[in-house]
Amino acid sequence: MSITLRQLEIFIAVAETAQVTKASKKLFVTQSAVSMALAELENQLGGSLFDRHGRSLLLNARGRFLLPLAKDITCQVTNIETIMSERNDTLDGTINIVASTTLGNYILPYLIGAFERVHPNVHVNLLVYNTRYAEQLVLEKQSEVGFVEGPLTKNDEMQWRPWFEDELIVLCGPTDPLAHNETFDITRDLKGKKWIMRETGSGTVATIREKFGKYMDDVNIVMEMGHPEAVKRGVESGVGITCLSSLSICREAENGWLKGLKIDGLDMKRQLKIIQRTDLEISDAMAEFLSFCDVMSICDDSRVCLSSPWKLQSLLARHSAQKK
Repeated sequence: MSITLRQLEIFIAVAETAQVTKASKKLFVTQSAVSMALAELENQLGGSLFDRHGRSLLLNARGRFLLPLAKDITCQVTNIETIMSERNDTLDGTINIVASTTLGNYILPYLIGAFERVHPNVHVNLLVYNTRYAEQLVLEKQSEVGFVEGPLTKNDEMQWRPWFEDELIVLCGPTDPLAHNETFDITRDLKGKKWIMRETGSGTVATIREKFGKYMDDVNIVMEMGHPEAVKRGVESGVGITCLSSLSICREAENGWLKGLKIDGLDMKRQLKIIQRTDLEISDAMAEFLSFCDVMSICDDSRVCLSSPWKLQSLLARHSAQKK
């Protein structure tokens, strides 16, 4: 007999509650049904998954190995069910958004793709510029909502709300001596290094200047580029080092093309924001899209979500199911 989805759901419930009684209440089934399903699963897998301590069931090594796999499988099934059941969705229309470079290139495409799978009758237009110009487009009503990473100008016509936090890190090539380090010491490693920076007006540059403060006097900028991909290629070629969002180097870090170093001595976290005009009336389609975007706020590790698009899809599907 093959392992069933129900067996995995029961296994997860027992693992999370540590008791058959609590798991049965959580799943609205009898205790005997939980015990039987768990026994069948352990029999099929050739060994126990829990250690029994009185009435409590605690995961053993085999169970701890199975738990994340079981959760991944159930999440993907939920994803499929949600997407397929909502194919006849009545939500339609067009929404226009603008995003600053990091968000527009490394975050929004995943969210837009997932959103349009669930709501195929909604068309999303995305423009990507630096923070300064993105803010201007929202003010001029050319875009309904903006997603930005940099500081904003004070304007009574604009309102913003926090999205989730990002962190800037130093990037170096794999042959750079800094690649042997685990962190970047701002007091020791700054001098003598050549830097590649984003262009003026970039939210990333504004944050770097704000966070580095007096240390900016020791930053030797040899090149400025208008896109983070160009900056990363410059670092890979050995021109210099840079400071970019940790969200922008998921694939490069995994493949060993770049080394990311957290900065000792400075808090490089920044608040990502959603901006809109104070007089904007949100359409149903835009309200639903913003609800999807909130998933990034509940993801335990945004970088994991972005490096594993199917995991983000599962989170989105679960989010949609919970709203029903």
